[in-house]
Amino acid sequence: MPFFLSKNNFLERLITIMSETIVLTGDRPTGPLHIGHYFGSLINRRELAKQHRTFIMLADVQALTDNWDNPQKVRDNVYEVLADNLALGLDLDNVTLYIQSQIPQIAELTVFFSNLVTINRLKRNPTVKAEIEQKSEKFGEDGVSLTYGFLGYPVSQAADILSLQSNLIPVGEDQLPMIEQTREIATKFNRIYGEVFELPKELLSTGSRIIGLDGNAKMSKSLNNCIYLRDSAEETIKKLIKAKTDSIEGISYNPEFRPEVSNLVKLYALCSEQSIEAVLPELESMRTGDFKMKLAESMNDYFAEFRAKRAEIFADKAYLQEVLEKGKREALERAEQTMQKVRQAMKIDY
Repeated sequence: MPFFLSKNNFLERLITIMSETIVLTGDRPTGPLHIGHYFGSLINRRELAKQHRTFIMLADVQALTDNWDNPQKVRDNVYEVLADNLALGLDLDNVTLYIQSQIPQIAELTVFFSNLVTINRLKRNPTVKAEIEQKSEKFGEDGVSLTYGFLGYPVSQAADILSLQSNLIPVGEDQLPMIEQTREIATKFNRIYGEVFELPKELLSTGSRIIGLDGNAKMSKSLNNCIYLRDSAEETIKKLIKAKTDSIEGISYNPEFRPEVSNLVKLYALCSEQSIEAVLPELESMRTGDFKMKLAESMNDYFAEFRAKRAEIFADKAYLQEVLEKGKREALERAEQTMQKVRQAMKIDY
């Protein structure tokens, strides 16, 4: 399987992490995962899971905070996202994949944590504020139709993390406020009820950020500007042909002045497993259309093995269900151990 690692050397950063580290990561099942997820987090997730006990949550409850009116979409995509993760070749002896809604202890802990966070504090969370603005169609201008569930999802995220006593959370920069809020909640709980929770640490992503094929700031399932990991070779070619570029002749790498073309150059470097500097000489004199076809060929070669494996996994519904049942058992056991400590500390272990 082709493998690309950031120049920051993700693996070297893991040397300083203790062996008892419990990692929690996951995905919102609002659509299948795309190449932005792959290069941004999934390949680093795979390497991290080789080093440490890892839980991967399929966050269907969180997905419902802005998809409450389309639950079938969320349900269907649980299996899409599950197959995307399994196609990475994860060691299931060391990795647990589970559905968020099947762990009731998370909901229980969310209720207890909700008493420790003010509405004003939630409104100040930069990630929440940004997402409310991005979802103005759903919540109206100035968030006039904002739901309690969406405003409070950082509380639920804190419960996701702390219910499993996970202590290392891989995140992008936009999610750092969520980890900060989780630490605040854990600190307040420990101060009031006694030391139950270890404060989690973040592991900032070193993955490559891929912008949308339409020039938007990032690939997004909701904007339909991405290449899904499940896409066929033909679908990949069609999407890349339509990808936004510019009218400047030749191919160059200048993210500030030529963001769309530079994004495609970065993708070509990733898929050919070379540096941007190494691939530029062969691209500079190419016409845009020819370059797009060269990129499509490279990308299809890179993902050929992954796609074949994913298709085989997705077709085996019994295997998918087996993985989820195993994950449910393992996550439930760990979450209940945590909740026994929580109930005892809160004097509600009747």
